[in-house]
Amino acid sequence: MKMTDLVSFKLGSPQFRIKETLAKEAPLYQMYSQLDLEEDLAGVVSDHQENKQVKTLDDVSTLKTNDLVFSLISGKAALVSPEHAGYLYTQNYLILEPDERLDDKFLLYLLNEDKGIARQLWLGLQGSMVLKYTVKQIKDLKLPKLPSLSKQAAIGQVYLKQKHLQAVKKRQADNELTLQLAKLEEVLKNG
Repeated sequence: MKMTDLVSFKLGSPQFRIKETLAKEAPLYQMYSQLDLEEDLAGVVSDHQENKQVKTLDDVSTLKTNDLVFSLISGKAALVSPEHAGYLYTQNYLILEPDERLDDKFLLYLLNEDKGIARQLWLGLQGSMVLKYTVKQIKDLKLPKLPSLSKQAAIGQVYLKQKHLQAVKKRQADNELTLQLAKLEEVLKNG
């Protein structure tokens, strides 16, 4: 079964067509980035760099909480967190809306972890000068045989919990390293 049989697609706003303005009544949008996607996938939001902002009166594509967003740059997908709801997304991102036969968290798992899908994506990049996925490539992905919806939901939940746990453990390890390095520096100073 192809993705197009179960999923509808919304491409983000073409960035080069957005007309910026200084008009007071124009809304100011944060632009969704690859780092935002990684945070959404990990379920951990950090206080990182400021996102690029754009002020425009144009009708632009914005994200909602739990949108399934796919990066055409990295080939990774995530569910949008409440922290990134309302962010403007560009043509580098695609929103995937699965129908009732496909659990969104299971689709997330497939896109990020399924070896068959990874192989299809990789083969689609062969011979390409720019390593960027195309909308056609995503639409043409062949999905494996799907388990029952309840199994899909269970797999998707476990996957998200594991990604979150992995991110928390990494943050803890990074913090421990920082602490130990500070202690070593103190030992060197005191001599």
